Amino acid sequence: MHPFFQELKQGSQKLGLNLGEDALNLLLKYQDALVLWNKAYNLTAIRDPKEMLVKHLLDSLSILNDLPKGRLLDIGTGGGMPGMIIALCQPERQCVLLDSNGKKIRFLKQFIADLKLQNVIAVQTRVENEESISELGQFDVITSRAFASLTDFVAASEPYMHEASIIASMKGLIPSEEVEQLKNEFTCEIIELHVPRLDEQRHLLLLKRI
Repeated sequence: MHPFFQELKQGSQKLGLNLGEDALNLLLKYQDALVLWNKAYNLTAIRDPKEMLVKHLLDSLSILNDLPKGRLLDIGTGGGMPGMIIALCQPERQCVLLDSNGKKIRFLKQFIADLKLQNVIAVQTRVENEESISELGQFDVITSRAFASLTDFVAASEPYMHEASIIASMKGLIPSEEVEQLKNEFTCEIIELHVPRLDEQRHLLLLKRI
């Protein structure tokens, strides 16, 4: 058994998730790969696996219960957060992980190939690339953990949206001013998240076109 298995299981249960043994083991394989590649490729500033478990795995898992269904695009996925974690837990969901950083996408592509994952692809491109927009098409859910600005994230997401698409933005503090700026175009549901062993504010913002 993986040394962090029980810790991940208990943490995910505290989030209200009932993940099977297979999903938990896949998540830990992903974290092990991230730790290994991180030594050479600097995929994440967090180096300690125990800290990774909280700040990457559990943090990303915290949105699962509130995430709308459907085909998902993760913009600025970096090392795969939250997109890869969602894909591993929800094999029925098609996920596209998008980032302009070649090293990070190489890591994700290798991991996808090693585990023969069928529901997820990693794409190296800039989010505003028109060719990518037409090739990838539209998505039901668009997520990101990396965008500093909510308004920028919404602008980047719009070409990938159909009229019922939902933007799921992971935030620390609530960006009240930006929510206010968007209120004429989007409704915004704000969900407070509680990540086990993380003493920081976390929120999920679900935006839908009016």
